[in-house]
Amino acid sequence: MNFEKEIITALISNNFLIYVSTEEEERLEYLLKHTINKMFRGKTCSWNFIDGYTDNPNYISQCIQNPLEALNTITKYNNKKTKIFFLKDFHVFFQDISISRKLKNLYQYLNKSNQYVVLSGAEINIPTELKEYIVYIQMPLPNKKEILIELNRFLYKDNQNKLKYKETMCMAYAGFSINKIRKSLSKLILNNISKNQTIEKILQEKEKIIQNTEGLKFYSPHNNILEVGGLQNLRNWLQIRNLAFTQKADSYGIKKPKGILLVGIQGTGKSLSAKTISNAWNMPLFKLDISKIFTGILGESENRIEKAISICEKSSPCILWIDEIDKIFSEYNTNNDSGTKQRVTNIFLTWLSEKTQEVFIVATANTINQLPIEILRKGRFDEIFFVDLPNFKARLKIFQIHLKKYRPITWNKYNIYYLSKISKGFSGAEIEQSIIDAMYTAFYNNREFTSIDIKNAIKKITPLSKIEQKKITNLRKWGYTGKVKIA
Repeated sequence: MNFEKEIITALISNNFLIYVSTEEEERLEYLLKHTINKMFRGKTCSWNFIDGYTDNPNYISQCIQNPLEALNTITKYNNKKTKIFFLKDFHVFFQDISISRKLKNLYQYLNKSNQYVVLSGAEINIPTELKEYIVYIQMPLPNKKEILIELNRFLYKDNQNKLKYKETMCMAYAGFSINKIRKSLSKLILNNISKNQTIEKILQEKEKIIQNTEGLKFYSPHNNILEVGGLQNLRNWLQIRNLAFTQKADSYGIKKPKGILLVGIQGTGKSLSAKTISNAWNMPLFKLDISKIFTGILGESENRIEKAISICEKSSPCILWIDEIDKIFSEYNTNNDSGTKQRVTNIFLTWLSEKTQEVFIVATANTINQLPIEILRKGRFDEIFFVDLPNFKARLKIFQIHLKKYRPITWNKYNIYYLSKISKGFSGAEIEQSIIDAMYTAFYNNREFTSIDIKNAIKKITPLSKIEQKKITNLRKWGYTGKVKIA
């Protein structure tokens, strides 16, 4: 349900006192005036603490800096065309007993006069004694349709070549307020930013907005291609769902994918997969750092996880990357945290199964021992993939990827067939490390590194598959039970 429909539903359901949580006061006022005019052919009368009733000269002086008188004035107001009294920043007065009592009394008057009071504020702050009288609505940030209206004001509306470009811009501007969108577009036009740089500039602005959120880090999709060696089944699964978040998929009736859980050995490309999906799908990526969510202040951890979730929802469609999700259920599993860990976990799991916004989850885990059964059941994720150590063919690809990165012209001079053969049991990260070690050795000797240098580096590395042989053997047994897909 969009916000306008939600407001209309609240009004026709005889909710005479409505509190709207938003930082976009101007946008809310415009929508209220538009809605009331459409529904009742009526007017909206606005009040703020400094100016009083700005559109009612009869009551300007006595209502300035006087919230109680602003409420009293509503009962004296004799213009029957006024249907809504819009009182701004009113949440700061809720704790005043006289305001609280007056709102309760006013409720009966509004019921008889068929008028409404809409209160606005930036916080969710309704006292317990008023919850029976006031209905709460959160105003969402602009949806795709509203963002497109703003883009059409600045860009050529009928240019068909710009339709795809506008859709990409809509996705980039998700999570911005209307005011921020207008300022951003004005800056882009004023500075004559080229079409190729526009999206990058918008995403840089988004990163600045999000960087103050505890526990959440923003990654913008880049044009450079990230490759993951192997994982063919995972790549095929993702490729089929590549266009799932487009308008074309909506028209077809496609259900949006929820996300995937990647379980496997460290260094096998699970984390890199999240960044690769972001690039391939051209969607912004958020990383949830659970270590920054938990704090010693009572209630703050719950607030942080809810705020992180809210930002992802407001920025949808996007990808939320939760690295090493198993740590949520192990590192913070203490008996002296007053139940904080359990409450944070419950908030997250409930959202995971009930979310309707276009937030695709990529969660990674190194083990399944600490994961509760409810997170492994169907419904939390679309699919659970086991990420195994790379086989010979995958190791060939991994050597090729990393050698191309370090030696893009001469990479084919290296004997990757032999190197792949002798690196059995190595993860992708360990293969890369063997190349880096070989480069250090050759650089120290003032020469180019060779296949022999890499071979020697491989022989000096003891892979995790040998160090943690028992754990990895048990994990691989679980991965091949048929309960999950092989990546």
